[in-house]
Amino acid sequence: MTSTTHANEETFAGRTLKFTIPSRDARGRLVRLDSTLDDILSAHDYPAPITHILAEALVLITLMGSLVKEDGSQVTMQAQTEAGAINLLVCDYKGGELRGYVDFDEDRLAALGANPSLFALFGKGYLAITFDLATGKGRYQGIVPLEGETLAEACETYFLQSEQVPTLIRTAIRSDGGKSFAAGMLLQHLPDGEEGRERLHARLDHPEWEHVAILGGSLKHEELLSSDLSLEAIVWRLFHEESEVLVEQGQTIGKGCRCSVEHYRDVLMKFPEADREEMRNADGIISVDCAFCSRQFPIEA
Repeated sequence: MTSTTHANEETFAGRTLKFTIPSRDARGRLVRLDSTLDDILSAHDYPAPITHILAEALVLITLMGSLVKEDGSQVTMQAQTEAGAINLLVCDYKGGELRGYVDFDEDRLAALGANPSLFALFGKGYLAITFDLATGKGRYQGIVPLEGETLAEACETYFLQSEQVPTLIRTAIRSDGGKSFAAGMLLQHLPDGEEGRERLHARLDHPEWEHVAILGGSLKHEELLSSDLSLEAIVWRLFHEESEVLVEQGQTIGKGCRCSVEHYRDVLMKFPEADREEMRNADGIISVDCAFCSRQFPIEA
């Protein structure tokens, strides 16, 4: 296996790892979220099922965000439902900055028990993935039914239906002593070995993809979360028999709410004065709540 870096476990804490297998027309991403995940989750007192589903969503959006080459681009995941315990889940990734939150019905959630299924949490809903590309390359969105046992399965469906790219995703989440840990891997088959080439159809039975998917599918939950196994070591375990595997460090991952008084003031200035007047309290202050970080921002008139 050929590597462009020599990294240890500490290097990859809160980072993505990129790798490609040229002879198999495949690419992959690995990520672990540790302190970054706790930073995001600590803004809310979420019950265990909500913590788990948001942790999985944050891993998934980081994996997808790390696929985008253009600096300054943003990838957003939004899951909306009908008659589920969760009303809305949203998270996004931009330049290594990660944020997310969940709006849910406490009574409905309590009635589901300790380990509710994806359908119990969301009911009938959909998953929307939006890519806002920088440098004037536009915006595109794919929407798929929120189906499967996990959010990862729903994302695999997105890539197959919306981008015609066979994709394998594995995630792992663990809570221990009040701390949460999450990790994931994404594997994709790139037809003709070229990124950005027009894809007329997806061939799930392509022999090269079958080979890579079988190897990637052998990855265990405990391997993804093991503190004794670096992300580079995971790639070695899975693909060391390949003639060449190129490995490259990705971006540092951190909490990035991007909220500020200046931002909300600019947003409020787009409202008519009559509307802003209704928003003000007795002291002439408009108080804005940020759903992502649970902070209040007082905006003076």
